[in-house]
Amino acid sequence: MHFDTLALRATHQPDPTTGAVAPSIHLSTTFARNETNELPANFIYTRPNNPTRESLEKAIAMIEGGAVGMAFGSGQAAAMTLFQALRPGDHVLLSTDAYYGTPALLEQVFHPWGLTYTRVDMSDLDAVQSSIHEHTRVVWCETPSNPMLTITDLLTVSRLAHEVGAICVCDNTWATPVLQRPLDLNCDVVMHSTTKYFSGHSDVLGGALVFKHDNDFTKRVRLLQGLSGAVPSPFDCWLVSRGIKTLGVRVRAQSLTAQAVADFLDGHPAVEKVHYPGLADHPDRALIQQQMNGPGAMLSIQIKGDADDALAFMGKLTLFTRATSLGGVESLIEHRASVEGPTSTTPKNLLRISIGLEHAEDLIADLAQALR
Repeated sequence: MHFDTLALRATHQPDPTTGAVAPSIHLSTTFARNETNELPANFIYTRPNNPTRESLEKAIAMIEGGAVGMAFGSGQAAAMTLFQALRPGDHVLLSTDAYYGTPALLEQVFHPWGLTYTRVDMSDLDAVQSSIHEHTRVVWCETPSNPMLTITDLLTVSRLAHEVGAICVCDNTWATPVLQRPLDLNCDVVMHSTTKYFSGHSDVLGGALVFKHDNDFTKRVRLLQGLSGAVPSPFDCWLVSRGIKTLGVRVRAQSLTAQAVADFLDGHPAVEKVHYPGLADHPDRALIQQQMNGPGAMLSIQIKGDADDALAFMGKLTLFTRATSLGGVESLIEHRASVEGPTSTTPKNLLRISIGLEHAEDLIADLAQALR
């Protein structure tokens, strides 16, 4: 099936008793047993499992083409639970350009516990190969990356990971399964911050993991999901499921607008550089066309000048909301280095832009007046 049909089929489950087209929200934290002390539907308590969460988990597994899906209270909770499934002494290989919360999690939580990690430029395949060793258990990719939109060759990196018995995990938040399917590129696990495009309306926090196989490692992560309790509420699961129904049409519309915005900004005399996978002269254009179905709706730009110049430009915009996060129906812009803090390696003149569903001509007019 095409993605839009698949997304609807995955989340469209009319109630067999009432015929209700919109799915029910099962808010109950506990579930009754019958006269013989048996559980009618194998639900006992909402922390390990809940009917609404189970429906979401099956849907995200279906649209990513995986065997098992797991929903979490945030993207960070999903990442943390996966790292918890490792052992002291295990090694993680992580991109130098990745969401800043992922290395912070490794450095501040898991490194003192005994996990080791190395950061490497994932676009340099020789560097990736030389950094993987016998203790590497996870190779964590993020493509396109946050905030520089670096592209990683998932087929090659997953092969290098498998050669040492490691698993390849891809943070697919920015591309979404609409534009990129890492499990089809031999990755083992896909991670999402469902706060972003899956929910799509900036009103729910969530995360997800999708596993290609239901193996011992998958079962260990499932165990930790229930033990730690870092799970979304039934209402949050319902909101994410509702967002999935329109995921395809939103992402494609946003991507078309992002392409128009990037083309306008590319070469503008007030813009130093545009980072966007859809640019005609992108150095990884062949790889992008090989593993992605479109360039996405995220871009970063570097304003000519310093941080003050970038902030001054951002302050003149009227249609872009100055806020953290991405993937919503409204266009957002942020000065990424300020958000990441004093240890940030992001260029000080860089602004990260999430394109929403406004008309492209209106967004371009707003950018043009702010750049004058």
